Amino acid sequence: MHQFKKLNNIAGWLVFLIASFVYFSTIEQTVSFWDCGEYIATAYKLEVGHPPGAPLFQLFGRIFTLFAAQGTSEVAVAINIMSALCSSFTILFLFWTITAFGKKMFFKDENNIEFGRIIAVLGSGIVGALAYTFSDSFWFSAVEGEVYAMSSLFTAVTFWCIMKWEEEADKPHASRWLVLIGYLIGLSVGVHLLGILTIPAMGMIYYFKKYEYTKSGAIKAFVSSMIILGLVQAVIIPGAVSLISKFELFFVNTIGLPFNSGTIFTSILIITLFTFLLSYTRKKNWVNTNVLTLCVMFIFIGFSAWLMIPI
Repeated sequence: MHQFKKLNNIAGWLVFLIASFVYFSTIEQTVSFWDCGEYIATAYKLEVGHPPGAPLFQLFGRIFTLFAAQGTSEVAVAINIMSALCSSFTILFLFWTITAFGKKMFFKDENNIEFGRIIAVLGSGIVGALAYTFSDSFWFSAVEGEVYAMSSLFTAVTFWCIMKWEEEADKPHASRWLVLIGYLIGLSVGVHLLGILTIPAMGMIYYFKKYEYTKSGAIKAFVSSMIILGLVQAVIIPGAVSLISKFELFFVNTIGLPFNSGTIFTSILIITLFTFLLSYTRKKNWVNTNVLTLCVMFIFIGFSAWLMIPI
């Protein structure tokens, strides 16, 4: 297994270098003629883009524009480089995800692995990752200043994390991967909603790891995963903003308090609620509920990048 892990890391970074060379060699030297101009301009000046916005993309984009060698003439190239780098890392995590599935399928005895099987798993990862590297739609988004490259990275990392959890599920502290997934989902919303579409697939992986398979159980797991997806997309994400808005209007327009008083009150209310839930579930030793609370809390922490819009 040690030999496989070493070769897996080497092959993964080799694929990353190939993808990086391809994308940096073919990068757009200016603005592509669609939303890229808007995203690049709003990232450079930290302005508000079209709804719903992409604040985390803009924040990272602003950091990359600081390295523009020739001033404003190189701003577009700097953000295009960011997309290329995000896409290269997407390919890296895609490779590791493919080999993680391959390892489960072909390595029956992890203490006695045939070298031929190692080559087969690594080969499948290389073929799959490079096929996606050179796919038309992904290559186009990889070389221009759009949100899809960074969104693909969050999608790839999030799904890789559930594979890491699946590998360590029976070990202490394995739930740290679930909390990290919650944080990444919260962050990904600040780029594009694509990342939350991994939730149903991750729900099925969780089910197959924790429960014995039955047809009805698999259906229930899938329906539950879709409900969680709906709650994140339709309740948690817009609900937090709506709650702040309602309290702000009530505190300012009805009570007559200063601006932002409703926002401050809502923030304190949310922090108090999570503090109580974490303390109570730990006191009652409700492990799963405690982990679920942590996941939701970290979704909120990642989602806080949206504060950039009103600021």
